[in-house]
Amino acid sequence: MHAVPGTSRALRRAPYAAAAVALLAVAVGCAPQPEDNASDKASGSAQESCAKGELSTETSGKLTIATDKPAYEPWFKDDDPAGGEGFESAVAYAVAKQLGYDKADVVWQTVPFNKAFAPGEKTFDFDINQVSISDERKKAVDFSSGYYDVRQAVVALKDSQAAKATSIDGLKDVKLGAQVGTTSLAYINDVVKPRQDAAAFAKNDQAKSALKNGQVDAIVVDLPTAFYMTAAEVTDAKIVGQFENQGGTPEQFGLVLDKGSALTPCVTDAVDALREDGTLARIEKQWLSDAVGAPVLK
Repeated sequence: MHAVPGTSRALRRAPYAAAAVALLAVAVGCAPQPEDNASDKASGSAQESCAKGELSTETSGKLTIATDKPAYEPWFKDDDPAGGEGFESAVAYAVAKQLGYDKADVVWQTVPFNKAFAPGEKTFDFDINQVSISDERKKAVDFSSGYYDVRQAVVALKDSQAAKATSIDGLKDVKLGAQVGTTSLAYINDVVKPRQDAAAFAKNDQAKSALKNGQVDAIVVDLPTAFYMTAAEVTDAKIVGQFENQGGTPEQFGLVLDKGSALTPCVTDAVDALREDGTLARIEKQWLSDAVGAPVLK
């Protein structure tokens, strides 16, 4: 896009142009292809446009990846996305490698969590920041396939009333908080439905401080963050429990791309390949192996 003006936008419009051609073919009497052949053809087209290291990226020859700052553990180590350590940093570089980009070809960019999936053209190729895939967010951005199945968890100070909860009902009378715009906050409002309005914070650091200071009785975060938080950051807190997935479909984190991005099928193919060859499982075992065993709140 920067190196060859207009190229990326033209490619983003390519799927719509292809659809128009297909409709014209039907209009002049061409027989429709069998469903399996059509699927094979679409797959082949995606493969041809995903030449390794030669994608139509923000900067020619580079892959621009975004995340928020601070970049929290266990997702990133030492607030350094470029270090390659931490679950999401490792996943990002694995995806880059699958797409044909070496570590030296990756450029990191800071983008606030909520801005990553807000409407508008993006300045990154993809964003990785514990963003849960949802139909609502898909109206504004594209997602890759999921790279991690996640559950939400409740963290409370050990001597608080919230720490004694063994069910969702036990949380209805306590003050809960979570980062604004997150699935964590949605779980408070839609699953717990507390009698007090939830506190919404711009960042998890603020939610954590509010917990320490007694401004809230408990906070909701994703389970791996809860394990790290209670082990290293708020050691007088405990994981009260985790929520079951809602609706039968696991909540998943996905890579965020510009709406209609030509890179979406390529990045999705890369994530799928890393899942199939066991790379995602190995990275998860290395960085998130402790995130198990919390009681389920029902």
